[in-house]
Amino acid sequence: MIVFKSIIEKSGFYNIDEYGVKNYNLGVISLFAIALFISLTLSFGYITYQAEFGQDGATIADYADAVWLMLMASSTIGFGGELPVTVLGRAMVFSMFVLGVGILGLLGGVFVQKAFGFSDTNIKNRELRKQNQEILAKVNDLEQKIDQLLAAQRQQ
Repeated sequence: MIVFKSIIEKSGFYNIDEYGVKNYNLGVISLFAIALFISLTLSFGYITYQAEFGQDGATIADYADAVWLMLMASSTIGFGGELPVTVLGRAMVFSMFVLGVGILGLLGGVFVQKAFGFSDTNIKNRELRKQNQEILAKVNDLEQKIDQLLAAQRQQ
């Protein structure tokens, strides 16, 4: 987990501003998610094709059918005419269903945030931290003035 966290910190997925707020780079995250989705689709499709090719009752005739099956699994639409018959093929479809739904959901969330401009909590956090700093500076200034008044009163 520590290695993964270190990679994420160095990857450009986010930067930390002067108030300590993480600002996520949605472009980098989106590109990573798309690359991951394509990689999973093609590799799981290949594994499924290798597992299903030549099996009795297999409906996956070629690599394109296996890739189509992975796309349908990740989008939760359904399989159409393709259906895995081997345990490995079914495991790949299940894995793609779980991972693909997560990745497509992430991409959908990024799109909605950018397209509709929902309130960004980072901006609110930044504003609150700035206000807190201003209040703290005023409190410190008032404490100094009170200390000066008390010191002057003691001298009288």
